[in-house]
Amino acid sequence: MRISKKSCTFAPKMNRMKQYKAIFLDWDDTIGDWTTAEHKALQDIYQTYHLNRLYPTFEDYLNVYKPYNLELWGMYGRGEVTKDKLHLQRFLKPLLVNDANSANDTMVKLAHEMGDEFLRLTNKYFCLMPYAEKVVKYMASKYPLTIISNGFKEVQYYKFEHSGLAKYFTHTLISEEVGINKPQPGIFHIALQRNGISADEAVMIGDSYSSDIAGAKAAGIDQVWIHEGETEETATYIVPKITDILNIL
Repeated sequence: MRISKKSCTFAPKMNRMKQYKAIFLDWDDTIGDWTTAEHKALQDIYQTYHLNRLYPTFEDYLNVYKPYNLELWGMYGRGEVTKDKLHLQRFLKPLLVNDANSANDTMVKLAHEMGDEFLRLTNKYFCLMPYAEKVVKYMASKYPLTIISNGFKEVQYYKFEHSGLAKYFTHTLISEEVGINKPQPGIFHIALQRNGISADEAVMIGDSYSSDIAGAKAAGIDQVWIHEGETEETATYIVPKITDILNIL
Protein backbone atom coordinates (compact mmCIF):
# COMPACT_ATOMS: atom_id res chain seq x y z
CA MET A 1 0.00 0.00 0.00
CA ARG A 2 1.24 3.46 -0.86
CA ILE A 3 0.39 6.43 1.28
CA SER A 4 2.10 9.60 0.28
CA LYS A 5 2.27 13.02 1.81
CA LYS A 6 3.11 15.88 -0.53
CA SER A 7 5.62 14.36 -2.95
CA CYS A 8 7.05 11.85 -0.47
CA THR A 9 6.21 8.17 -0.11
CA PHE A 10 5.74 6.54 3.27
CA ALA A 11 5.68 2.91 4.31
CA PRO A 12 2.35 1.46 5.48
CA LYS A 13 3.30 1.96 9.15
CA MET A 14 3.56 5.71 8.80
CA ASN A 15 2.73 8.04 11.65
CA ARG A 16 -0.92 8.86 11.89
CA MET A 17 -2.04 12.21 10.56
CA LYS A 18 -2.22 15.20 12.84
CA GLN A 19 -5.24 15.66 15.05
CA TYR A 20 -8.15 17.33 13.27
CA LYS A 21 -11.40 18.60 14.70
CA ALA A 22 -13.60 17.78 11.69
CA ILE A 23 -13.56 15.78 8.49
CA PHE A 24 -15.04 17.02 5.22
CA LEU A 25 -16.12 14.41 2.68
CA ASP A 26 -17.03 14.34 -0.98
CA TRP A 27 -19.93 12.01 -1.80
CA ASP A 28 -19.89 10.77 -5.40
CA ASP A 29 -17.20 8.13 -6.01
CA THR A 30 -15.91 8.70 -2.50
CA ILE A 31 -18.83 7.38 -0.45
CA GLY A 32 -21.47 6.62 -3.10
CA ASP A 33 -20.56 4.65 -6.23
CA TRP A 34 -21.62 7.20 -8.82
CA THR A 35 -19.59 5.66 -11.66
CA THR A 36 -21.49 2.37 -11.51
CA ALA A 37 -24.91 4.01 -11.20
CA GLU A 38 -24.13 6.42 -14.04
CA HIS A 39 -22.95 3.63 -16.34
CA LYS A 40 -26.02 1.49 -15.76
CA ALA A 41 -28.35 4.49 -16.17
CA LEU A 42 -26.72 5.48 -19.46
CA GLN A 43 -27.01 1.92 -20.74
CA ASP A 44 -30.74 2.08 -20.07
CA ILE A 45 -30.97 5.50 -21.76
CA TYR A 46 -29.15 4.17 -24.82
CA GLN A 47 -31.54 1.23 -25.11
CA THR A 48 -34.80 2.95 -24.16
CA TYR A 49 -34.33 5.85 -26.58
CA HIS A 50 -32.94 3.66 -29.36
CA LEU A 51 -29.74 5.66 -29.62
CA ASN A 52 -28.26 2.90 -31.74
CA ARG A 53 -29.83 4.80 -34.64
CA LEU A 54 -27.23 7.49 -33.98
CA TYR A 55 -24.42 5.45 -32.41
CA PRO A 56 -23.78 1.85 -33.49
CA THR A 57 -22.56 0.85 -30.03
CA PHE A 58 -23.05 2.03 -26.47
CA GLU A 59 -19.31 2.78 -26.29
CA ASP A 60 -19.67 5.13 -29.28
CA TYR A 61 -22.35 7.02 -27.38
CA LEU A 62 -20.23 7.17 -24.22
CA ASN A 63 -17.30 8.59 -26.21
CA VAL A 64 -19.45 11.61 -27.02
CA TYR A 65 -21.45 11.93 -23.81
CA LYS A 66 -18.73 11.51 -21.18
CA PRO A 67 -16.12 14.07 -22.32
CA TYR A 68 -18.79 16.72 -22.82
CA ASN A 69 -20.44 15.90 -19.49
CA LEU A 70 -17.05 16.25 -17.78
CA GLU A 71 -16.49 19.57 -19.52
CA LEU A 72 -19.89 20.81 -18.38
CA TRP A 73 -19.25 19.81 -14.77
CA GLY A 74 -15.96 21.71 -14.86
CA MET A 75 -17.84 24.75 -16.12
CA TYR A 76 -20.50 24.25 -13.46
CA GLY A 77 -17.83 24.14 -10.76
CA ARG A 78 -16.48 27.45 -12.03
CA GLY A 79 -19.94 28.98 -12.12
CA GLU A 80 -19.94 29.26 -15.92
CA VAL A 81 -23.09 27.24 -16.57
CA THR A 82 -26.27 26.72 -14.58
CA LYS A 83 -27.62 23.42 -13.29
CA ASP A 84 -30.46 23.56 -15.82
CA LYS A 85 -28.09 24.10 -18.75
CA LEU A 86 -25.85 21.25 -17.64
CA HIS A 87 -28.87 18.99 -17.19
CA LEU A 88 -30.10 19.74 -20.71
CA GLN A 89 -26.93 20.08 -22.74
CA ARG A 90 -25.26 16.82 -21.70
CA PHE A 91 -28.13 14.92 -23.34
CA LEU A 92 -28.86 17.35 -26.16
CA LYS A 93 -25.38 17.49 -27.68
CA PRO A 94 -25.12 13.75 -28.39
CA LEU A 95 -28.42 14.03 -30.31
CA LEU A 96 -26.85 16.62 -32.63
CA VAL A 97 -24.73 14.18 -34.57
CA ASN A 98 -24.58 15.99 -37.90
CA ASP A 99 -25.17 19.66 -37.17
CA ALA A 100 -24.56 21.33 -33.81
CA ASN A 101 -27.02 24.07 -34.78
CA SER A 102 -29.88 21.74 -35.71
CA ALA A 103 -31.58 21.55 -32.31
CA ASN A 104 -35.34 22.01 -32.45
CA ASP A 105 -38.13 21.97 -29.91
CA THR A 106 -38.65 18.23 -30.33
CA MET A 107 -34.99 17.46 -29.66
CA VAL A 108 -34.88 19.80 -26.68
CA LYS A 109 -37.97 18.14 -25.22
CA LEU A 110 -36.40 14.72 -25.78
CA ALA A 111 -33.14 15.79 -24.12
CA HIS A 112 -35.10 17.06 -21.09
CA GLU A 113 -36.96 13.75 -20.89
CA MET A 114 -33.72 11.79 -21.11
CA GLY A 115 -32.17 13.94 -18.40
CA ASP A 116 -35.08 13.41 -16.02
CA GLU A 117 -35.05 9.68 -16.68
CA PHE A 118 -31.30 9.58 -16.10
CA LEU A 119 -31.67 11.11 -12.63
CA ARG A 120 -34.40 8.61 -11.77
CA LEU A 121 -32.24 5.74 -12.95
CA THR A 122 -29.15 6.84 -11.03
CA ASN A 123 -31.27 6.71 -7.88
CA LYS A 124 -32.49 3.25 -8.88
CA TYR A 125 -28.94 1.99 -9.31
CA PHE A 126 -27.52 3.77 -6.27
CA CYS A 127 -24.99 1.82 -4.20
CA LEU A 128 -22.12 2.59 -1.84
CA MET A 129 -18.45 2.29 -2.62
CA PRO A 130 -16.88 -0.88 -1.19
CA TYR A 131 -16.24 -0.52 2.56
CA ALA A 132 -17.54 3.07 2.57
CA GLU A 133 -20.07 2.29 5.31
CA LYS A 134 -17.36 0.84 7.55
CA VAL A 135 -15.10 3.86 7.05
CA VAL A 136 -17.88 6.42 7.60
CA LYS A 137 -18.96 4.75 10.84
CA TYR A 138 -15.37 4.63 12.06
CA MET A 139 -14.72 8.29 11.26
CA ALA A 140 -18.04 9.40 12.76
CA SER A 141 -17.06 7.77 16.06
CA LYS A 142 -14.08 10.11 16.25
CA TYR A 143 -14.93 13.28 14.30
CA PRO A 144 -17.90 15.35 13.16
CA LEU A 145 -18.40 14.67 9.44
CA THR A 146 -19.49 17.19 6.83
CA ILE A 147 -20.50 16.25 3.29
CA ILE A 148 -19.54 18.79 0.59
CA SER A 149 -21.08 17.92 -2.76
CA ASN A 150 -21.66 19.54 -6.15
CA GLY A 151 -24.39 17.05 -7.02
CA PHE A 152 -27.99 18.06 -7.69
CA LYS A 153 -29.85 18.35 -4.39
CA GLU A 154 -32.88 16.23 -5.34
CA VAL A 155 -30.54 13.37 -6.27
CA GLN A 156 -28.05 13.77 -3.44
CA TYR A 157 -30.60 13.89 -0.62
CA TYR A 158 -32.22 10.73 -1.96
CA LYS A 159 -28.85 8.98 -1.89
CA PHE A 160 -27.96 10.29 1.57
CA GLU A 161 -31.21 8.99 3.05
CA HIS A 162 -31.17 5.65 1.25
CA SER A 163 -27.52 5.03 2.10
CA GLY A 164 -28.38 4.55 5.75
CA LEU A 165 -25.49 6.89 6.58
CA ALA A 166 -27.28 10.25 6.88
CA LYS A 167 -27.29 10.09 10.68
CA TYR A 168 -23.49 10.06 10.70
CA PHE A 169 -23.15 13.47 9.01
CA THR A 170 -23.22 16.52 11.24
CA HIS A 171 -23.53 18.90 8.29
CA THR A 172 -24.43 18.51 4.63
CA LEU A 173 -23.46 21.18 2.11
CA ILE A 174 -24.88 20.95 -1.41
CA SER A 175 -23.39 23.54 -3.75
CA GLU A 176 -26.79 24.24 -5.31
CA GLU A 177 -28.16 25.25 -1.90
CA VAL A 178 -25.24 27.34 -0.67
CA GLY A 179 -24.69 29.00 -4.06
CA ILE A 180 -21.01 28.09 -4.35
CA ASN A 181 -19.52 25.09 -6.16
CA LYS A 182 -16.37 23.12 -5.50
CA PRO A 183 -13.53 23.90 -6.17
CA GLN A 184 -14.32 27.47 -5.18
CA PRO A 185 -12.92 27.98 -1.67
CA GLY A 186 -16.09 29.67 -0.46
CA ILE A 187 -17.98 26.41 0.00
CA PHE A 188 -15.13 25.08 2.15
CA HIS A 189 -15.16 28.30 4.19
CA ILE A 190 -18.86 27.74 4.88
CA ALA A 191 -18.08 24.22 6.07
CA LEU A 192 -15.45 25.63 8.43
CA GLN A 193 -17.90 28.20 9.79
CA ARG A 194 -20.59 25.59 10.41
CA ASN A 195 -18.11 23.46 12.33
CA GLY A 196 -16.72 26.46 14.22
CA ILE A 197 -13.12 25.66 13.30
CA SER A 198 -10.20 27.12 11.37
CA ALA A 199 -8.73 25.75 8.15
CA ASP A 200 -5.84 23.97 9.87
CA GLU A 201 -8.30 21.98 11.99
CA ALA A 202 -10.05 20.23 9.08
CA VAL A 203 -9.17 17.72 6.39
CA MET A 204 -11.00 17.11 3.10
CA ILE A 205 -11.36 13.58 1.69
CA GLY A 206 -12.30 13.08 -1.95
CA ASP A 207 -11.60 11.34 -5.25
CA SER A 208 -11.57 14.36 -7.58
CA TYR A 209 -8.37 16.34 -7.73
CA SER A 210 -9.93 19.26 -9.61
CA SER A 211 -12.85 19.83 -7.25
CA ASP A 212 -12.08 18.19 -3.89
CA ILE A 213 -8.32 18.49 -3.56
CA ALA A 214 -7.67 21.71 -5.46
CA GLY A 215 -10.63 23.33 -3.72
CA ALA A 216 -9.46 22.33 -0.25
CA LYS A 217 -5.95 23.52 -1.06
CA ALA A 218 -7.29 26.91 -2.11
CA ALA A 219 -9.11 27.14 1.23
CA GLY A 220 -5.97 26.22 3.20
CA ILE A 221 -7.38 22.84 4.25
CA ASP A 222 -5.39 19.58 4.32
CA GLN A 223 -6.47 16.92 1.86
CA VAL A 224 -6.70 13.14 1.52
CA TRP A 225 -6.88 12.26 -2.16
CA ILE A 226 -8.23 8.79 -2.96
CA HIS A 227 -6.27 8.04 -6.09
CA GLU A 228 -4.66 4.93 -7.47
CA GLY A 229 -1.75 5.11 -9.91
CA GLU A 230 1.03 7.51 -10.68
CA THR A 231 0.38 11.24 -10.69
CA GLU A 232 2.25 14.51 -10.94
CA GLU A 233 -0.29 16.17 -8.64
CA THR A 234 0.28 16.54 -4.93
CA ALA A 235 -1.92 16.37 -1.86
CA THR A 236 -1.36 16.28 1.88
CA TYR A 237 -2.06 12.55 1.73
CA ILE A 238 -2.67 10.25 -1.25
CA VAL A 239 -4.20 6.83 -0.66
CA PRO A 240 -5.29 4.21 -3.23
CA LYS A 241 -8.47 3.12 -1.42
CA ILE A 242 -10.86 4.62 1.10
CA THR A 243 -10.03 1.85 3.59
CA ASP A 244 -6.42 3.09 3.69
CA ILE A 245 -7.71 6.12 5.55
CA LEU A 246 -8.18 3.84 8.57
CA ASN A 247 -4.39 3.50 8.77
CA ILE A 248 -3.81 7.22 9.18
CA LEU A 249 -6.84 8.54 11.07
